[in-house]
This record gives sequence, C-alpha cells and structure tokens, in this order.
Amino acid sequence: MVKSVTLRAAWSGEADCRNCSLRTSVLFAGLQEQAFERIHEPIDQFTLKPGNVLYHAGDRAEFLFTVRSGSLKLVQYLPDGSQRIVRIVRTTDVLGLEALLDERYQHEAVALHATEVCRFPARLVRDLGQDSPALHRELMARWQRALTEADAWLTELSTGSARQRVARLLLRLVRDRESSECYLFGREDMGAMLGVTTETASRTIAEFKRQSLLVETAPNLFLLDVPNLTRIAED
Repeated sequence: MVKSVTLRAAWSGEADCRNCSLRTSVLFAGLQEQAFERIHEPIDQFTLKPGNVLYHAGDRAEFLFTVRSGSLKLVQYLPDGSQRIVRIVRTTDVLGLEALLDERYQHEAVALHATEVCRFPARLVRDLGQDSPALHRELMARWQRALTEADAWLTELSTGSARQRVARLLLRLVRDRESSECYLFGREDMGAMLGVTTETASRTIAEFKRQSLLVETAPNLFLLDVPNLTRIAED
C-alpha cells in the first residue's frame, strides 16, 4: 500500500490523539482514558500533496484513515479507462472502512488539495471496537454516513441539468461549514464527479462567475451565493 505514496518522506511524527484539536469529531471521540492506554501502535500523521495517491483500488486494506484537513477524491475506473469520482472525503471524515472487513480497498483515494491524514491499523480499531461500545457506535455511524453520502452522489449529483448538478456540488462543499467560502478543484475532476464533460463543467462555472454566484477572493478560493445556488439546485 505504501508504495503508492512516499509516506516516510512525508512523515511528520506520531499523532497525539489525546490532545488532537479534532478529537471531539473524529473516530476516537468517544474513547475513555483507559482505552487510550491500549493504543500501543503508532498512529501515523502525514501530509499528502495534491495528486498523491493514498491507496489504490484492489490494494490490501490494512489501515483506516481520518482526514485532519484538506480533501480527497474516491475514484473508480470504468472499463473504457475513464474515471468516475464517487465521493469526496473532507475534514473529520473516515475512509478505508472496508479494512474492518479484511477486504481490499474499493476505490483509489487521491488528494485534491494539500491534505493532512492520520493512519491507524484496522486491527487496532477492531480490537478497541469489541470492548468499547462508544467506538462501535461511532464506527456504525461513520459507515452509515458514508452510505448516505454515496446515495446522495447518485441521486443529487448524477441527475438534473448541468447547472443543477454544479450548484448541488458547490452547496455540498460548504454544507455544515460556518463559512460559504470553499476551494474549487479542476474542471476535469468536477466533470468526473457530475457525469458531465470537462467543457460543460468549465462553461457552467464561468456562467456562475458572471452571475456573481461565485466570487473569487483568492486564487481558486470562492465565496458562494448560497441562497441563489439553492434556488438553482432545487428548480
């Protein structure tokens, strides 16, 4: 698995889960102090550059990952060689849950932006989950959240006009955020997420800019007009 990313080169030290700034919202949020005492294996914390592959589809799934900052795309490749992005994972999301079932990774996970990730062995989570009802509940909640997200991508982002799809994607990027500001990614990726051509994605984004539905505040950083994008998404 590590062969796809030079993790050791990006190594930034062993994570301090007790004092993690995201501890209230990440996988180990419900662990008590005695449970932390059982964590003897290192939980690796490292940074991926845009385009780095965290794992490939078909790789043996030995680890779970928590996103501390940034975002990754989960990609499936079609028989004709084209790609379809099936989900975006962002801060506090957990990916690699298939490792809990001793399966292989189902997607290719690729960093969209500079992304900080914590990596922990699946066997550690399995062992803790057996003795910690809180962790077991959190695992089930994360799994349900992933299924809900996958359903939403199928129903919201693969139906309707291109304008509706782009509007829905933009709204999802700022959902549950305090600010309506977000980074956009490449139009090719956007097309692969929405099932439209790169040209259509580019044209729609350009149209939204002209209509001030997107206002660029820094390179590739935009403020969204949430009320009017919502109106487009729901038309």
